Amino acid sequence: MTTKKFLPVAASAIAAAIALAGCSSSGGSGSSGTSMPGMDHGSSSPSASSPAAAADHNAADVMFAQMMIPHHAQAVEMSDMILKKQDIPAEVTALATRIKDAQGPEIEKMTGWSKGWGEPTQMPTGHSMDGMMGAEDMTKLEAAQAVEAAKLFLTQMIAHHQGAVTMAETETTDGKDTAAVQLSKDIVSAQETEIKEMQTMLATL
Repeated sequence: MTTKKFLPVAASAIAAAIALAGCSSSGGSGSSGTSMPGMDHGSSSPSASSPAAAADHNAADVMFAQMMIPHHAQAVEMSDMILKKQDIPAEVTALATRIKDAQGPEIEKMTGWSKGWGEPTQMPTGHSMDGMMGAEDMTKLEAAQAVEAAKLFLTQMIAHHQGAVTMAETETTDGKDTAAVQLSKDIVSAQETEIKEMQTMLATL
């Protein structure tokens, strides 16, 4: 029952991820890309385009990308929702902007790896992801306003981040691709810090 609820969200999240990747390569990262063309994409391109790339990954790497792409896409979608609302505390909108800025490029990076590995970006049916919001959760967030919306966003994003940390820790332990394992460590570090920050914010609202 739960899985069925998650699957449409995952599918729409993947669509959002693909759209986001398109936007960020032409729009969001365009300004930085002109001055430093190799910075964003150069770091991931070698592992994605190297002839040995297909052999240098394992099933854990594939699952990590397949699960984290829609997971990140939902975090971006949640952040977009809160940024469109009025009367949201400034520290919450600043956090939502940071989440978008961090996770958008990571979606692009993981999508590039999957293509380089010759693996699908969409995970097989029947898998659920830790911390993903169901359709009802997303509806509640969209309907909420002002401080109540900020509180709900923080509560949901804490759970969302905790799920991402769990998935990333699995990749850190089981993954083979060095760039993917490094990203998993970066995700754990960044999102654990943000979880503490969000818990502090929630306590003051």
